[in-house]
Amino acid sequence: MFGQAVRRFTTSALRRGAHYEEGPGKNLPFSVENKWKLLALMTAFFGSGFTFPFIIVRHQLLKK
Repeated sequence: MFGQAVRRFTTSALRRGAHYEEGPGKNLPFSVENKWKLLALMTAFFGSGFTFPFIIVRHQLLKK
C-alpha cells in the first residue's frame, strides 16, 4: 500500500517536473546554433584523436 503511494507520487512528480525542449539538436550535450564554433570544437576533438598516435610514435623514435 505504502509502496504504491510512493511509486504513484514519484511518477507523477517526474511527469510534472521533467519538461525538456524538443526538436533537432536540443538533446545534444553541445550547442549546434553556431556552426563555426561547432566546426572548431569538432576539428579539435577529432583532430586530437587523429594526431595523438603520431605524437606517440615521434616520442618513441626520439627517445634514447
